[in-house]
Amino acid sequence: MKKALLLSLSALFVLFSSCGSKKELLALQEKQKETQDLLNSATVKLNSCLEEKAAATAKASELEKRVADLRDNVQTYQTLTKTSATNVEKTLESMREKDLKITRLQDALTKKDSMTLALVTSFKREVGINDPDIEVNVEKGVVFISISDKMLFRSGSYNVTTRAKEVLAKVAKVVNAKPDFECMVEGHTDSRSYQSGVLLDNWDLSVKRATSVVRVLEELEVNPGRLIAAGRSSYVPLVDNDTAENRATNRRTRIVVLPKLDQFYELVEKEMKNLEAGGN
Repeated sequence: MKKALLLSLSALFVLFSSCGSKKELLALQEKQKETQDLLNSATVKLNSCLEEKAAATAKASELEKRVADLRDNVQTYQTLTKTSATNVEKTLESMREKDLKITRLQDALTKKDSMTLALVTSFKREVGINDPDIEVNVEKGVVFISISDKMLFRSGSYNVTTRAKEVLAKVAKVVNAKPDFECMVEGHTDSRSYQSGVLLDNWDLSVKRATSVVRVLEELEVNPGRLIAAGRSSYVPLVDNDTAENRATNRRTRIVVLPKLDQFYELVEKEMKNLEAGGN
């Protein structure tokens, strides 16, 4: 009886002990599950943080590179700015020098024009000719005395008329009063064909008339070293050669009075030397 009771009590103890271990096991399993869930969550967060760190590191590297590039660009810009400033200053200095040279040359041209204007005023006053067939003017800074063909020559002739010699005597007087000027005589014809004796065409006629005037001026004691004879034929007309009146206008002799070129160039050269001396 006692033995049976002991066996029953032992069975009950084992039964109760078994039930307690199962509860603890279930509790532990539940705890493990919670811990695993926490671990999984932490792992996910860790991976996310690692990805964010990698992205931040890459962005930081990119920013550092951009900062380095900007520094290089700033240095390059500063260098270019200094170089550009130097080049601009040199350019401005060169422009100032050119402007000064231009001003000097303009002054030289103004002096030349003043001499020419003074000359034409003198011609108009001293020649004292009031005739529509004689014109005194200034073209491109040069004095021109244009004398109609009918006043100098008979038709088809290159012999100077007596009346023309009177006019040329006044011209010679004024030219002789201006020893620093040259005198060029230009013969001009109309466009009609011309041939007579040894004269083959309008070229011959225009040159022959120019030399005839030159010879008269030489007879009037104008220094022949200052005289130039030139023929222009019919190739520099004043008007179209379509009427008798226009052809008469184109048949003319021009006496061109101008400063000697070497004197003008000497004037310019002198101004340039003054400029260079002032620059140094």
